[in-house]
Amino acid sequence: MLKRSLIYVSGLIIAFLLIGFHAFAGDYKALQPEELKTMLNEKDFFLLDVHIPEQAHITGTDAFIDYRKIRQNTDKLPTNKDTKIVVYCRSGSMSRSAAKDLIDMGYTSVYDLKGGIKMFNKLP
Repeated sequence: MLKRSLIYVSGLIIAFLLIGFHAFAGDYKALQPEELKTMLNEKDFFLLDVHIPEQAHITGTDAFIDYRKIRQNTDKLPTNKDTKIVVYCRSGSMSRSAAKDLIDMGYTSVYDLKGGIKMFNKLP
């Protein structure tokens, strides 16, 4: 019985290490530009631009924070870690990095705008 329990626990530890810590902590979600456009009609989220250098913002943007300095600017972020946050940049790479940082900081509802403001601005 003890041997079987040790094998089971060992298997769980190995699975945890193989899958990685993010699978258990949660992850950000990709958001299509069309979805953001619809969401902006009844805005119930925090919209964050992280592109450097600073660019023209999507209307309704709540804050600009350099994607490399998310952790140093917690005073600009919602205090409630369950607040829905949509992150964007110009094309998507900087916002992915920022979204990962937000998840690591304990935010539970993080969305990354796929294709960034470039794709959003192509919408009719």
